[in-house]
Amino acid sequence: MGSPQTGNVANADLVIVGAGLFGLTIAQQVVEHNPTARVHIIDVRNHIGGNAYSYFDEQTGAEIHKYGAHLFHTSSKRVWDYVNRFTTFTNYVHRVYTTHNGEVFPLPINLGTINQFFHAAYTPAQAKALIEQQAGEYADVDPQNLNDQGIKLIGKPLYEAFIKNYTAKQWQTDPEQLPATIIRRLPVRFTYNNRYFKDTWEGLPIDGYTAWFQRMIDNPRIEVSLGVDFFDTSQPLNKAALVGKVPIVYTGPIDRYFGYSEGELKWRTVDFKEVRYAEDDHFGCPVMNYADADVPYTRAIEFKHFNPERADKQSHDNTVVWYEYSRFAGRDDDPYYPVNTDADKATYNKYKNLESAEPQVVFGGRLGQYAYFDMWATIDSALTAYEEQVAPLLKESLNA
Repeated sequence: MGSPQTGNVANADLVIVGAGLFGLTIAQQVVEHNPTARVHIIDVRNHIGGNAYSYFDEQTGAEIHKYGAHLFHTSSKRVWDYVNRFTTFTNYVHRVYTTHNGEVFPLPINLGTINQFFHAAYTPAQAKALIEQQAGEYADVDPQNLNDQGIKLIGKPLYEAFIKNYTAKQWQTDPEQLPATIIRRLPVRFTYNNRYFKDTWEGLPIDGYTAWFQRMIDNPRIEVSLGVDFFDTSQPLNKAALVGKVPIVYTGPIDRYFGYSEGELKWRTVDFKEVRYAEDDHFGCPVMNYADADVPYTRAIEFKHFNPERADKQSHDNTVVWYEYSRFAGRDDDPYYPVNTDADKATYNKYKNLESAEPQVVFGGRLGQYAYFDMWATIDSALTAYEEQVAPLLKESLNA
């Protein structure tokens, strides 16, 4: 990989701003389908992989997901076949638990959660009838906020126990002040299945995320420069020097690209507090949510549980846990989740309209499209963007 000042952009046929999954997928597709094309990737961070980047903790041997838990899952055969070209996956199945009033319950809400919460032994039909009855008081109500929507979907007892306060912590806002559209549905399973995802395929890369990402761009015609800020005019790989000179795939914040001319798009970010415990196992599970308002963090992640197959390579005397706190993001924070209010959507549409003035720039990824994408969806959108936008742009450029 190149250093921040290495590489001659004049030798690049495409510059990709951002070394996350979208950018890496585009780069891989370009060199695979164009036998002479050269790609230069730049990223302001000191690593590839975007928010899915991981590293191995020296003390415990656990793989740490630097920007929070990333679990790969998909029902897209196209994506599954694609990612398996670069890594194999473990048979990990994600399961989540939540603590409420000093008691641990399985999530998503399922027959086990319901029977434990109500101290009952309901059959699936009885549990379904109960939830319909409890939600029934809001059956004819047009929900004006998230609080009303939640009660309408699953009834007041379950909503207030497991959703209300957790959501308030996530958004730092009373659910009565949040739009109903934030939760269009709340999954309730009337079986004891507490598998978190429903997708056809699920697992974790067997030798880690970063090894997977490195294989994607293991090609001499792909150069990577890290620690490079696209908006820093003191270094050569900057916006003013590149736009109009070479095709660009831009995966940074779209509002920043246009100088915040239409206003700032709002995001949520996450802070982590690391705690190390002198014990083999602290939670007994990978993720523990905290549903109560008097607990300031939303969840805790104990990384070693993501990879039980590595038990012989991990410490049994120590474990590392990250506690997760949610808040609104400022310009200098890592953006995680788009707030996506109606005002934000209107602002994004204004930026979207400005894209036509940038014919040699393809905007993509979470930040470039102001959207929350799972990993599989990021890859899927990148494969489509290559076919529909990047390939024609590159063809025109290479034939010029």
